[in-house]
Amino acid sequence: MSGDYLTPALTGATLLRANPVSKLFAAVVITLALLASIDWVSAAVVLACELVLLPLLGISVLGLARRIWPLLVAALLGAYGTALLAEKTGGVLLDVGPFLFTEGSVAAGIAVGLRGLALALPGIYILLTTDPTDLADALAQKLHLPHRFVLGALASLRLVGLLVEQWEMLGLARHARGIGSDGSPVARVRNLLGQSFGLIVQAIRRATRLATAMEARGFGGGTRTWARTSTFSALDVGVAGVGLVIASGATTAAVLAGTWNFILS
Repeated sequence: MSGDYLTPALTGATLLRANPVSKLFAAVVITLALLASIDWVSAAVVLACELVLLPLLGISVLGLARRIWPLLVAALLGAYGTALLAEKTGGVLLDVGPFLFTEGSVAAGIAVGLRGLALALPGIYILLTTDPTDLADALAQKLHLPHRFVLGALASLRLVGLLVEQWEMLGLARHARGIGSDGSPVARVRNLLGQSFGLIVQAIRRATRLATAMEARGFGGGTRTWARTSTFSALDVGVAGVGLVIASGATTAAVLAGTWNFILS
């Protein structure tokens, strides 16, 4: 048997083939490294590594940006708010009325923005590359989690797409009824709140019906078998190793740069 047989081919579907447990392990390790310190160096290193791994998802940077644009907006707002309200240290960069930005506050804002994106991307990667059924198989067979929890998580992931469709249908229905048609900001906010409340009501009703149906069919009771076997491969060792390398590399880079700021110290 040649060594090439044990080496996984890296393609646009590489992360699709990896076991969900290995991806969860890598995401947890990276998350713990980011949570341990608030500094821009470790966050920038992790974010750069995550972008380098983007081709393994089979999507482009623009494709990813279209999927996570709310996170990008939230990161920018978080960075701006932190830079505006953080402790003013270092030289003054901008001082216009109530807006005072210094080198220290801007660095803190950049750190918070980069850290937020770096924390969010591992979860996005897992969602984009993991089939809900594969995730349930891995959680039950490899991590030995309770069947009720596993099946509940599977059902919730399967219903995410339905919630998106229901949101669109609610929007079309409210538009057809002329709700919020005057276009004023107040009417738009009121329409958004009403549509959100309607979606919550429908989600609760659907979850109640689904829970009743699963109980009636014996889900979570007794010993359960699984149609597909969850297995590990050389690719999973690589995924876990990459997570450890990214986490340790980001921490080492921050320590060497002198920006490491352990949050519990």
